[in-house]
Amino acid sequence: MDSSLRVTNIRDYRREPARSQVACSRCALGELCLPRGLSADETERFEQIVHRSRPIQPGEHLFRAGDEFRSVASVRTGCFKSYVIDHEGQEQVLGFHLPGEIIGLDAIHSHKHVANVMALDTSAVCALTFDTVSSMARHMPELQAELFRIMSQRISELEAIAGDLSADERIAMFLISLSERFSRRGYSDREFILAMSRRDIASYLRLATETVSRVLARLQKANIVKVDRKQVKILNMEKMKETARKS
Repeated sequence: MDSSLRVTNIRDYRREPARSQVACSRCALGELCLPRGLSADETERFEQIVHRSRPIQPGEHLFRAGDEFRSVASVRTGCFKSYVIDHEGQEQVLGFHLPGEIIGLDAIHSHKHVANVMALDTSAVCALTFDTVSSMARHMPELQAELFRIMSQRISELEAIAGDLSADERIAMFLISLSERFSRRGYSDREFILAMSRRDIASYLRLATETVSRVLARLQKANIVKVDRKQVKILNMEKMKETARKS
């Protein structure tokens, strides 16, 4: 994605008056990405700094590793993956980002983005310049607390998959996590589409692609899930949770 189109250059989105202003309080994702506990005045101030992107096509990058840190983004529609390239030139997926989730906080420390962030399907984001967010956070404790909550949640997710877990446990935990995240967005927690490829899932869970396919087939044979290409239906959530808890 050309740098003139990235969210890091937020000025481009201000050229589209019809799209620039976003009423967060009326957005279906407002409860997910809008800081909790804001007053009406604070919500209005927050809405004034949010700018809505044009559609971002699959394969286009929102940020690239090394880009200057200017803004963070909340996923409005679609799905993104964050990844790095290791010293052997291999792609390592760090996470997947669904509607209502915040992307870009990896750059706070160094002021440069550490990871690449790429759209997996047709997507859109709401962009916020970080300088403005930081300034507001100093005067709005609820906004500051929300940023800390998001960063803490991300650390917890990374720690969960870093443990000494079997392939079955990793995939069960991954599907349960997706189920919970979709549920928070008002979607079904039992049936959903995987925007990410088996290869991306394998990279994220530190498994071989063939292992992911084998485990999904095994879970399907046990009537725990039904898998049809990218569509997943959880048939037995209790059994799924049991699988995730096995040592």
